[in-house]
Amino acid sequence: MTREQIDTWFEQHRCEILEDYYTLLRFPTIGADPERVGDCVACALWIKDFLEKLGFTADLVEKSPALPPLVVAERLLPDAERTILVYGHYDVQPVDPLDQWETPPFEPSEREGRIYARGAQDDKGQWFSLLQGLRAAIESGEKLPSIRLVLEGQEESGSGVLADLSYDLRKRLAADVLLVADTGKDASGRPAIVAGLRGVIHFTVTLHGPKYDLHSGQHGGIAPNPAQGIASLVASLHTADGAIAVEGFCDGIEDPTEAEFALATESGFDENAYEREIGVLPVGGERGVPAIVRNAFRPTVEVNGIHSGYGGPGSKTVIPTHAIAKISCRLVPGQSPARVWECLKAHFEQYCPRGLTLELTDLTGCEPGFRLPIDSPVMRIAHDLLNTFDERGAVLTWEGASIPIVARLRDITGAAPLLVGFGMQEDRIHCPNESYSLAQFTDGVRWGAQIFTALA
Repeated sequence: MTREQIDTWFEQHRCEILEDYYTLLRFPTIGADPERVGDCVACALWIKDFLEKLGFTADLVEKSPALPPLVVAERLLPDAERTILVYGHYDVQPVDPLDQWETPPFEPSEREGRIYARGAQDDKGQWFSLLQGLRAAIESGEKLPSIRLVLEGQEESGSGVLADLSYDLRKRLAADVLLVADTGKDASGRPAIVAGLRGVIHFTVTLHGPKYDLHSGQHGGIAPNPAQGIASLVASLHTADGAIAVEGFCDGIEDPTEAEFALATESGFDENAYEREIGVLPVGGERGVPAIVRNAFRPTVEVNGIHSGYGGPGSKTVIPTHAIAKISCRLVPGQSPARVWECLKAHFEQYCPRGLTLELTDLTGCEPGFRLPIDSPVMRIAHDLLNTFDERGAVLTWEGASIPIVARLRDITGAAPLLVGFGMQEDRIHCPNESYSLAQFTDGVRWGAQIFTALA
């Protein structure tokens, strides 16, 4: 289909498409919240019905009634030369802090050409626009490949169900290409093919101290303080120049090739533009290492939250009973998640403050990073298509983010990953007032219609 044909089709069906999009966004599918499992099931059933209208055979696959189900579907054609596996997730991040949302997070609102809602971009808007492109191709009678699809409800919390069931589902998910629409454009707004993602592990560190909160005057200088202890423990994770101080953590890292480095730095990194958008200079991480390398090709240890003691108005002079830190690590090729975890455990045990008890819990993620061949036929097809989206052409990028299940799906299904999305920094995913512009959504429709027919 030509761009003009796709745009004409979209305008003819615009009201219906947006009505369905809004319906999808209204499901409060916070997959990590046990109280939202019913909402996840209701959303999955709605998706199943939507897919069946497109000619898919679709099922919900459960591991437990207490967990969000998978949506597994297929539209197989007897004469198709290729099979495409589409991966996405219907779960979303929690909405906290709720008071910072300008409009309710699960009631879509359009303002100045952007749709505001949790999941508007990540990831409902991305895969839904892709499937609208597929619908356009189907209704226009285009030649298409066989298509399999898996949508999960736990990507934001570790993909536990899909990881556990992926081996059992390997025949139902087998494909030649793994199409993922959960990424974004490059910083300049050019369309991008993601040629690598970092892996991830996340976990909780708890320091236990006194049996109950203590008066800081009566016990100060005597009882060990978990709040001070967690600050000390977190500080031990990095050296003064920002390098990771955990022994063995960085062993075996595979540096980018010269070709990968050249392509990654092709469009440059505008520190001033970053500061304007984010509000801070890009000075995190190891000093003396370029920002693009720190973000795409180096691992991280990041503190996502620290909680202890009293945080309300005024003062409450206590030594708290415990303190916790939420920590995530981004991993690069050459790092084994299991090996990294052993290094972290050894580090925390070594640096645990005297008199406090260490507890490590909630380990999730545990998937490695990967980089893809940059000269594969599928990459070339995608690059040629995306060149038509922007007069500056498309780029290859290596993202610092993670989609933990992609590497596992690649290995289980034998499919070559192709990661293309239209997210941008201003979408503010994972934050209050997440949004997705109609222009980006339309790009997703165009991409869907064209890539499915190009891979037929």
